[in-house]
Amino acid sequence: MDIGVRELRDGLSRHLARVGEGHTITVTDHGKPVARIVPIGELTSLERLIAEGRITPGQRRKSRPKPVKTSGAVSDLVREQRR
Repeated sequence: MDIGVRELRDGLSRHLARVGEGHTITVTDHGKPVARIVPIGELTSLERLIAEGRITPGQRRKSRPKPVKTSGAVSDLVREQRR
């Protein structure tokens, strides 16, 4: 079922009830699909691939690199690194 953004906004409770019944809604903006609302029980494509073991989620970095302290411009740092 395709519905526009305005229609979704105006009848949100009704549309969410339909999703709860198992229907999938594609939200359009000026006729272009922009989002899909699916029942919570359905796996997304990404979740399905993870469950099948075909892909592995990326690992987040635990720490970020420390900022470089400088008194000059970034372009000066880049120039020095290229030497």
